[in-house]
Amino acid sequence: MNYDLFHMINQWAGHYSWLDTIMKFITQFALPLFAVILLIIWLTGNSYSKRSVLYAGISGILALVLNIIISKFYFEPRPFVTHHVHMLLPHAKDASFPSDHTSGAFGLAIAMLMYKRKWGYPMLVLAVLTGFSRIFVGHHYPGDVLGSIGVAIISSWIVLLCRKPLEPIIRLILSLYDKLPFVPANREREVNK
Repeated sequence: MNYDLFHMINQWAGHYSWLDTIMKFITQFALPLFAVILLIIWLTGNSYSKRSVLYAGISGILALVLNIIISKFYFEPRPFVTHHVHMLLPHAKDASFPSDHTSGAFGLAIAMLMYKRKWGYPMLVLAVLTGFSRIFVGHHYPGDVLGSIGVAIISSWIVLLCRKPLEPIIRLILSLYDKLPFVPANREREVNK
């Protein structure tokens, strides 16, 4: 069933150049796009926005750490190793499960959704496109993507539960940032929904 669903999506690769271009762009540049979005939120937002960025970053990093741990105990070959697939981009023959791109994207998006919904929803759409693109270009099975979403939910939940112990670190980072010479002295401290 996992392969059948993979084949249903991947069979469209190579048929429409415009769709291939979009999927290749998303699969290669989604995580840098997330970084740009987080930077924009950081630079234009108040202290609550900056906190949201830091918690989202911690969640994304934790999701990737969980992926590394999972891949040490479970190895699934990539679709192009065991099947004939339409490969749009080259990739190493490392573990397919879980998808690092998808876990990172959803880790950032879900955490941001918990703190700043107006940014969280667009990031969630980009995360869904990231996961879909990983299947489309031939790098992952749908099960890898679904498993990665599960990893991201767990990482976001852990960060939410650990908010109190993380708060001194968050305050320290914000305090150090406020002391940088190029940061305006008059800072907003209001809390946004």
